[in-house]
Amino acid sequence: MTIKAERSEPTLATVVELAHKYRAWGRWGPDDELGAANYVTPDKVEAAARLVRKGKVISLALPLDSSGPQTGDFGRVNPIHVMLQDGGDVISGAQDHMPVLRYTDDAIFMPLQCATQWDALAHIFHEGKMYNGYGPEDVSSQGAKRNAVTGLNDRAVGRGVLLDIARAKGKPWLDQSEPIEAADLQACCESEGVEVQEGDFLLVRTGRLAYMRQQGSWGTEGEYTGGPAPGLALSTADVLCNWHIAAVASDTWGVEVRPNETPDVFQPLHIVVLVNAGIWIGEMFDLEALAADCAEDGVYEFMFVAPPLTITGAVGSPINPQAIK
Repeated sequence: MTIKAERSEPTLATVVELAHKYRAWGRWGPDDELGAANYVTPDKVEAAARLVRKGKVISLALPLDSSGPQTGDFGRVNPIHVMLQDGGDVISGAQDHMPVLRYTDDAIFMPLQCATQWDALAHIFHEGKMYNGYGPEDVSSQGAKRNAVTGLNDRAVGRGVLLDIARAKGKPWLDQSEPIEAADLQACCESEGVEVQEGDFLLVRTGRLAYMRQQGSWGTEGEYTGGPAPGLALSTADVLCNWHIAAVASDTWGVEVRPNETPDVFQPLHIVVLVNAGIWIGEMFDLEALAADCAEDGVYEFMFVAPPLTITGAVGSPINPQAIK
């Protein structure tokens, strides 16, 4: 009889070991600010374009409005949209100083990471360093001088792959705090008949958004934004880094399983893949429509386009990712 050994709980030492193992600092030179986005080469983009066969475009973004998931935790609130000029200004004559033309105008205030978004390589530090060994002095009150999100301006285009973990496990959504292990990613690839390739944008569906919608709310006390959630376990660092993907994104607030497996490290996978391997992280992607489409046609690869806003020095950016099939 074979007795399966219990897996030991990962700790800070585990995180540090993985961080050093997969550290890509200097791989693309001492001044690099692209990280794993360097894997997105012109031939990768060309190959991704050939995946477009139906001309079907699927948005993966949450709405930017007051009904979003934010509660004020971490200083993040939902977008505040205001009208600078509206129909009332037209009716009241406030614009009569202009001949013939009338107009409406608006503005928005929002934390850049309050909805579907990219984490920049300047977003996370460990032991006083961000990706490529740059220090906190490179992020001032004026923004990031290095590793800003704008590094993805012309790199967030390529082959996207959806790993629908929930569907692969025969569930509408994963259980609360259910970890996704490395073996789960590999098994999902096999069940979908897809192979993750260098430079890919990997999208991992837990079904958490579907669960929240079924509940009719974002949960109590910030459940969606930082509370218990299914997500990637630390073990996935091995496959994510060895696959040489450009980015990984999911339908949860922080991509990782919550609570974290490491009681002494907050968001340990961010430290390994973002800070050290330079893999970009996307959060709060709405993968429901894409998952349904992929299940219908059996095609889990597509062209993926998701450039950040060109906000100089930003350490994150809202995006409207597109899957094009």
